[in-house]
Amino acid sequence: MVMGWSHRASIQFQQIIRLRAVAKPILLILAFIAYGDASAWAQVNPYLARPGERPTSVRIATCAVSGGFAHLYTALENKLFDKYGFNLEHVFIRGRGPALAALLADEIQFLYCAADATLPSLAAGVDIKLVAAPLIKLPHVLVTRKEIHRMEDLKSKALGVGRTGDLSDRLSRAMVKKFNVPDVTIRPLGGSQTERYQAMTANQVQGVVITPPLDVRAKHDGYNVTYRLIDLDIPFIYSSLHASSRAIRRRPEMVQRMVAAFAEAINYVDKNPAKTKAAIAKVMRIKDEEALQVSYNVYTKDIIDRHMMVPGQAVHDSVELLRSLGMPVKRRAEDLYDNSFVNNLDKSGFQKELWGR
Repeated sequence: MVMGWSHRASIQFQQIIRLRAVAKPILLILAFIAYGDASAWAQVNPYLARPGERPTSVRIATCAVSGGFAHLYTALENKLFDKYGFNLEHVFIRGRGPALAALLADEIQFLYCAADATLPSLAAGVDIKLVAAPLIKLPHVLVTRKEIHRMEDLKSKALGVGRTGDLSDRLSRAMVKKFNVPDVTIRPLGGSQTERYQAMTANQVQGVVITPPLDVRAKHDGYNVTYRLIDLDIPFIYSSLHASSRAIRRRPEMVQRMVAAFAEAINYVDKNPAKTKAAIAKVMRIKDEEALQVSYNVYTKDIIDRHMMVPGQAVHDSVELLRSLGMPVKRRAEDLYDNSFVNNLDKSGFQKELWGR
C-alpha cells in the first residue's frame, strides 16, 4: 500500500513539474505582451505623467453650462486628467469677457468655450489662441411659440437674444437674412438660454435660439423646433480649448498634455455613453432620458471632430464676417489659433493608437 501511494505521488509530482515547465514560458509570454502594450502605449503617448511626478494644479473654466462641454464633464467625473499629471479644477465663469480676462490674468490656465463666441475678442486684440476644436458645427436650433410653424410666420414678431453682437444675436440675424423675413425685431434680453426661453414662454418674444437639450424641454412644453441652424451655410467653430499666447510660449508641455487629455476624452466618451450621460445629468441637473440621449447624439456624434483641428478657413471666414459687420479686427486670422499641438498627436501615433486605422 505504501509503495503504491509513493508511486502515485511520484507521478503526480512529475506532472506538476511538467506543468510548471510549460506554464513558465506562457506566463513570461503574457508578461511580455502586457509589458509590450504598456511600452507601446508609452511610446505613442509621451504626454502621460512620469512616475513619481507631482501633479500640476490647473484651473479650466467654461463660460456656460451646456451639453456641448460633455467631454470635459465626463473626463473630470472619471478622472482622465489625473494620468496626464493634472490636478484639475473646473470653474464656471459666465460670459466670454470675464472668462477671457481670467485666462489672460492666469487666474485660469485653460478656457473651454464656443470659439464663435470668443473670436470677436480674439480678433480685436485679446492675446489668446485656440489650440483644439473638438466641435465644429452648429448645434443650435430655433424654438418658437406654438402659433409659429415656419420661418415666414416670424413676420412682425420678435426674437430674443443675449445682447447685441453676441453669438445668439448673430445667429438670429443670419436666419432672418437667409429667409428674408421682414419686420423681425431682434430684442436683447440678457441672461442665459434658459432665461431667454422663459421670456419666450411669457410671450415677451416669439422665438429664441437655444442648444440641446433645452430643445427637448421646448417640445415637451408644446413649442416648435422651427429651424436647425446646422443647415445655415456659415462658418462656425463650437466648443474649443483656449490658452493664452503666454502659456503657449512659456508652458508648451502643459498645453500639449491638456490637448492630449482632450483627445482621449473624445475616445472615452465615444465608448462610454452611459457614463457620459451620467456626467451631463450631474452638471446640468437633468433626468429626462430623451434630453440626455439627444445631448449625447448631438455633441458626441453629429458635430464632433476626432482630430480636433482648428479649421483655419472657418477662422478666416469668421474674421472677415466680423470685419464686414464693422467690428474691430486687429489680429490676422492665422494668429488666432495654433494647430501644432493637435498635429503632434498625429505625428506621435497617439491618435492612431486611440482610434485604430
